[in-house]
Amino acid sequence: MMLPTHALSGMVLALPLLVVAPEYASIGLVAGLVGGIFPDLDLYFGHRKTLHFPIYYSVFAAVATAGALLTPTVATVGVAVFLLSGAVHCVTDILGSGLELRPWEGTSERAVYDHYRGTWIPPRQLIQYDGSPADLFLSGLLAVPLLYALEGVFRWIVIGAVIVAVAYTALRRVLADLAVVVVRVLPASVTPYVPERYLEDLEPARS
Repeated sequence: MMLPTHALSGMVLALPLLVVAPEYASIGLVAGLVGGIFPDLDLYFGHRKTLHFPIYYSVFAAVATAGALLTPTVATVGVAVFLLSGAVHCVTDILGSGLELRPWEGTSERAVYDHYRGTWIPPRQLIQYDGSPADLFLSGLLAVPLLYALEGVFRWIVIGAVIVAVAYTALRRVLADLAVVVVRVLPASVTPYVPERYLEDLEPARS
């Protein structure tokens, strides 16, 4: 799923705090936003492996949530929501597409790496690919309660995420073709540092 969807889902996880513990709502929203984004910081170095931990995030999130319920503080609540958001990010990536340049083709069997078992988890493709219309619909669905409940800077963050989601969905397939063009003009010395999925069309072009 695309980054705006992950960011919005992390913020949604913090919404109950507005009712049960409003004093921790702000830190929860920030932690949910950051936790939803954090796993994708590995986008260009071992994507969906380096910072994606579907099992470990889930286990640590359960422990941290229990700790936050027993001893609620800014730190415990923030850590719990961050880990919950990271866990949801990694698990929902499994429900999407594989790790490939054009995920709508459905040729990859790698969705998220399972460090516990030492193997790749195959994609379920309930959401066909990141930036698909279904992905955009999910972003919009997540944005509705956030726009209703939030105000100020948090509302603007949600609006910004929706705008990015719409733009990314509109350009998703174009960006895949553009990536190939850019990679072809890069110096050979840079190629080893380019993610493997961007090199899918490189060899045929040079042969």
